Amino acid sequence: MDALDDFLKSVGALYDETRVKILKFIDLYGPMCVCDLEASFKMSQSRLSRHLKILKDAGFLVSRRCGRWTFYDTRSPMDRFRFEAIEEIRVLPISLPRLKKVSKGCGA
Repeated sequence: MDALDDFLKSVGALYDETRVKILKFIDLYGPMCVCDLEASFKMSQSRLSRHLKILKDAGFLVSRRCGRWTFYDTRSPMDRFRFEAIEEIRVLPISLPRLKKVSKGCGA
C-alpha cells in the first residue's frame, strides 16, 4: 500500500497549475531560494511554501538550508515516474514569470 500511496501523492502534486509552473521554473533555473520564487511568482510566502511542501512530499523537490535561506531543487536521482513527469513538463507550452533574483550567496 505504501507504493500506491506514494504514486497517488506524486500524481496529486501535479494536479495544480501553480505547482507545475513552480516545478518547471526550478527545473529551468536550478536551485531556487524561496525568496526568489516569492518575488518571481508574486505570491505570498505562506502560499508558496504550501506548494513547495506538496512538491517536496511528493518526491519532486529537495530543500537545503543556507543561513537564513531555504533553497529548493529537483531531486536527484529521481525514479522513472518523476523523471518522465518532469520531461513532459519541460515541453508543456506554459508561460513562466521572469526570474527575479533576491537571494545572494550559497544557492545556485
